[in-house]
Amino acid sequence: MAEPWPDGVARHVLARTDSTNAEALRMAGALIGPAWIMARAQTAGRGRRGRAWQMPPGNFAATLLMRPPGDPARAALLSFVAALALFDALTLVCGPAARLAIKWPNDVLLNGGKVAGILLESTGSAGGIEALAVGIGVNLAAAPDAALLEPDAVPPVSVLGETGHAVSPDELLDLLAPSFARWQAQLVTWGFAPLRTAWTARAARLGQTITARTGATSQTGRFEGIDEDGALVLTTAAGRQAIPAGDIHFPTGG
Repeated sequence: MAEPWPDGVARHVLARTDSTNAEALRMAGALIGPAWIMARAQTAGRGRRGRAWQMPPGNFAATLLMRPPGDPARAALLSFVAALALFDALTLVCGPAARLAIKWPNDVLLNGGKVAGILLESTGSAGGIEALAVGIGVNLAAAPDAALLEPDAVPPVSVLGETGHAVSPDELLDLLAPSFARWQAQLVTWGFAPLRTAWTARAARLGQTITARTGATSQTGRFEGIDEDGALVLTTAAGRQAIPAGDIHFPTGG
């Protein structure tokens, strides 16, 4: 059973938009408080580093528009709130047999394939954020065409394809919004430490050898977790390295 919808959080459902993140930031001036913006069709969804996000019919695309206090580094921790909330919501819809894991920095894996992604975008200055869009895309009904992805990307999967469970976007949002509010409250009350512990317990390939790429630079080492700022921690031949941003790739691809 879903938890109650969080108090003070609006909900807007659109038939169609270009990008829920773009729509949320356009709506920011007219919104009084936090709001979820969900679209049943998305024509120009975006992933990290300008990549396109494909959305076959029946999949989930929604953005939480927020005005978080603090600096951009503090706001960036909300990506871990989103990942934990999404993990918990997908656990409920996928069932106990599904293998879910979080791939740093912003993906959720189901049975080893990519089922969801998270993208944070903001407006404001270097010293503060005026509006933050926490965008989430989930392959509920169908996985996008793998031929459209980068050659070494984790293969995409869908909830329906992996579990046989048909889940509507509305059903997922009813689970996701309360879960996000709960993890966000923990961040506000207790700081990042308990979220770091919870995230690490759900991390994909923890303790294994992975490669982190930032631009043209690659580092390979043992994945030790994340530090107190959310940076990826690797033990490499050169010692312990903290990597604040980048993409990680597994030996078998991704």
